Amino acid sequence: MVKHDRGAGDYTGDVSPGGDPDVRVLGDFSVTKVAVDPEMSNNCYLLLCSVTDEVVLIDAAAEPDRLLELIGDRSLTSIVTTHQHWDHHRALAAVKAAHPSAHVVAGAPDADAIEEQTGVRVERRVGAGDKVAVGPCDLVVVPVAGHTPGSICLLLDDPAVAPSPHLFTGDSLFPGGVGATFGDADAFAQLISEVETKIFDRLPDDTWFYPGHGGDGRLGDERPHLAEWRERGW
Repeated sequence: MVKHDRGAGDYTGDVSPGGDPDVRVLGDFSVTKVAVDPEMSNNCYLLLCSVTDEVVLIDAAAEPDRLLELIGDRSLTSIVTTHQHWDHHRALAAVKAAHPSAHVVAGAPDADAIEEQTGVRVERRVGAGDKVAVGPCDLVVVPVAGHTPGSICLLLDDPAVAPSPHLFTGDSLFPGGVGATFGDADAFAQLISEVETKIFDRLPDDTWFYPGHGGDGRLGDERPHLAEWRERGW
């Protein structure tokens, strides 16, 4: 069974591997969130335009059969990989094989590594301001380096779809902090600075964000803690 949310209804974003997906419906645009792999508990997001029946998949992380079942007979137009880490693209080859016309999309600095790890060609190497279409809606690419050199976030900021922005952050931003930088102080400094300048300085408090693992968040809930994150160094 799939839980459905009609805007501000029952959607929570709380999903677990083996459990039901959660669906947020924003007019003709919807977000289906599903968690895969009990060990890594990755989030995958299917973004659907109900007018065109076109779908974009963010992070084909694992369990390709489950992802393909959720996609169904809709037109998968793009498969976006938020960054090069292995746990975010284990199902990429299988999903691409089932939907060969779908464009494989990734941040340009991570694209070579994704190709080497998956054997799948990255057909669109994107950077700041590039767009990924979901029917008539556009997701705008926001590069946020630090977790990996080519990590990207995807921003839906269209008042015709939703009154507040929606941001898919991969492993760059979570409730409670930025992504891991594995003890690399320079990488952390880059990541926290880019999260501040490219996300918090540009987007309002009511921006809802969807990370690569775990529950969703709101920028307004996290904004008061930025100095704390910078001070603690992770």
